[in-house]
Amino acid sequence: MANAFDTFLGRDARILGDANFRILLLANITQALGSALVSPLLTSLTGPYDVSAAEIGLVMSVFTAPAILVIPLSGVLIDRYGRKPILVPALLLFGLSGSALAFTTDFTVVLVLRALQGLGFAGILPVVITSIGDLYEGSEEATGQGLRFAVSGLSQATFPVLAGGLVVLAWQYPFLLYSVAIPIALLVYLRFEDPHTSGDVEADADGGSEEADEGTVEETTEEQAAQGTIRELVALASRTHVLAILLARGLPVVAWLGFFTYNSVLVVRVLEGTPQQAGVLVAAGSVAYAGAASQAGRLTAVCGGRARPLYGANLALAVGVGLLAAAPSYPIAGFGVVLAGIGFGITMSLYRSLVTGFASGPLRGKIVSLAEAGGRITATLTPIVMGGVIASAAPLVGFSGAVRLAFLLIGAVGGLGGVLCVGVASRAADSTL
Repeated sequence: MANAFDTFLGRDARILGDANFRILLLANITQALGSALVSPLLTSLTGPYDVSAAEIGLVMSVFTAPAILVIPLSGVLIDRYGRKPILVPALLLFGLSGSALAFTTDFTVVLVLRALQGLGFAGILPVVITSIGDLYEGSEEATGQGLRFAVSGLSQATFPVLAGGLVVLAWQYPFLLYSVAIPIALLVYLRFEDPHTSGDVEADADGGSEEADEGTVEETTEEQAAQGTIRELVALASRTHVLAILLARGLPVVAWLGFFTYNSVLVVRVLEGTPQQAGVLVAAGSVAYAGAASQAGRLTAVCGGRARPLYGANLALAVGVGLLAAAPSYPIAGFGVVLAGIGFGITMSLYRSLVTGFASGPLRGKIVSLAEAGGRITATLTPIVMGGVIASAAPLVGFSGAVRLAFLLIGAVGGLGGVLCVGVASRAADSTL
């Protein structure tokens, strides 16, 4: 097995022997469940919830909306108190609120529970990404982020298929899968060794360890340290190549979450398929992005940087979603999703690897959280905008034409927008691409 991993991942495969890393991968499973588990169910849920196809998209938006505000706060908290004290309660909140969805048909209650679940999610992902940055550097860090994303892909390939099968038995059953986060939280509490404790953070914030000049430490108040860190964060985020990558980080989400939200609508109502086929489509794309993401470290090494892989991956994302939008049949849609999945897996792995490399110490958690908050903004707005496009265009081009138009738009924004941002970042004077 070790030889197989060495062949597939190269010398960086040794990070799989780290127990801390394996626990982070396990915690990361929940990240894949937030949207992917619900995606193939949305059309089936309009009946129990008594809402329209346009309204059901709110189930996605209210999940992502809380993270816009909470993720930047979580960045401050994980840098101040450490990774573990944030990760454990976040996992518990995610699992408990998600499982509770199985016990209500009141759409208002559903939206509240999804918002609470989104709060939990906001505390999971930044911790996992930041902790990988704490543990590894260089190609090992890129491989670690790629493997994390690959696990997300495999989870998204597995759980939607399970959900598509369970919803046939009863619409409530798929939501019980969220309870997997509860035992994971217990494992993190018992076995995870925090790579960046609160003591480490306080030492970094004060400018050094106990051996540092005592006069300097005494004169630096917590408020002054916080203000200094914020100024450093603003200065860092204002650099051309950093700002371009922070913007680019949110663009693949437009294409991928848009696909997740209206996948079942496209498959069932436009291509005349079934919810099970919608789940298989999610699974196919997820397997594709899992495989592609696992090779992020190798691509970086082979290409001598991240710019060329990012150009190619963004184009693959745009073309794949474009094929999905124009697909005359289910097999063509499947091919488009696989191509888009490859693009999504590579872009997200490399963007996150770049972001964690922009800073170290007390700034790392904050810059990661800033990037993730940007991704949550696009994730929140995408279902709303797609619903608006479909509602506005349907009287002109018909419902099927409106759905296809919405998919075409998210492909252009998610893929071609990424090409533009990478171009700006790679040409910046202080670029690290």
